Amino acid sequence: MNLSESLSTALDSLLANKLRAVLTMLGVIIGVAAVIALMSIGNGVNASVTSEIQSIGTNLIVISTDPDNSDGYPALSLSDVTALADELNAPAVSAVSAVVQGGQEVIYGGNASRLAVAGVTANYFQVNNLEEFSAGDGLTAQDVDTRARVAVLGASAATDLFDEEFPVGKFVKINGGSYEVVGVLAESGSAFVSTDNNVYIPISTAHSRLYSGRTRSGEKAVDTIIAQAVSEQDTDAAIEQITETLRQRHNITYATEDDFTILSQTDLLEAFDVITGTLTAFLGAIAGISLVVGGIGIMNIMLVSVTERTREIGIRKAVGALKRDILAQFLLESMLLSVLGGVLGIMIGWMMATVAGRLLDLQAVVDAGTVLLATSFAAAIGLIFGIYPAWRAAGLRPIEALRYE
Repeated sequence: MNLSESLSTALDSLLANKLRAVLTMLGVIIGVAAVIALMSIGNGVNASVTSEIQSIGTNLIVISTDPDNSDGYPALSLSDVTALADELNAPAVSAVSAVVQGGQEVIYGGNASRLAVAGVTANYFQVNNLEEFSAGDGLTAQDVDTRARVAVLGASAATDLFDEEFPVGKFVKINGGSYEVVGVLAESGSAFVSTDNNVYIPISTAHSRLYSGRTRSGEKAVDTIIAQAVSEQDTDAAIEQITETLRQRHNITYATEDDFTILSQTDLLEAFDVITGTLTAFLGAIAGISLVVGGIGIMNIMLVSVTERTREIGIRKAVGALKRDILAQFLLESMLLSVLGGVLGIMIGWMMATVAGRLLDLQAVVDAGTVLLATSFAAAIGLIFGIYPAWRAAGLRPIEALRYE
């Protein structure tokens, strides 16, 4: 019997018991749909967050204090910022900014909100690619030099404090002091890297009025230094130069642990890819359990089918069908059940991923690799769980099969 005849016979057998075939495929359909939906949503989350991180800039380098090696003192200061901005020390660094921050109650009229208030250098917005303003403008070098009491609000902070009022030119109170609002940042639209609930003031003003932290040597401390490499390709060189400059300034010997940590956007992307990749694979594996359950269902039905068709098997053997023909026939039926269930599962999983993506406000990514993996696994399930029923059918003796009632 050739392949086309076997396939036709298998289809006739399934169509003769439509409801049973559909119920048998249900486990495979659910399993494949779950694999497609969960992995597509996982890929969508990964793509969304990766895009948000890359929008900030892949050449950014973040330096912060390592609390385990700083004896409880802040390790970074404004003089470190000045040193890193010197191209003689770090020629691969194009710009350096700094921030010192904490939580403060910000008041306007009868509205009050607990917000993150950050003291920043004048170039902070440019370095961090925060140059879109819905109103007003950012901070200037003169604001920093004169310790001006001015503030830039994030989009949500402006809405919470001012409702429908135009905020630029108005005054808010922070820790009892009045600050003129000079700008409002555009809405970030990001759940991962958001500036919407932040308030930014000159770093000199923050040091004199809000945050009095000092390094071990008595210098005014900063929480984080953000450096921008000349290009993405120069990031590693910039990190080496930053490390060497800070080690010299902090008198760190070769064998001593650094009192600072350095993280690049590339490191962050790689770490996040590992996390989301592992999580997506884990979710896919859990969904794959449904496929195994579906395979058990296929085995069960195929064993029932062998019993029901014992006399048919005997007749086919009596007229010349070989053992391999019977084996191939039942394996084909098993795989057909599994593959058809897989195709339906792919369509349902794609619809589930699309709906879930819209509800979660992200683009679910149904890639060819996920579809191929689910289809291959479904076919493998049909093959593996169809082997025993097919072997049992092929092993029937013609005389005993013909005598079966």
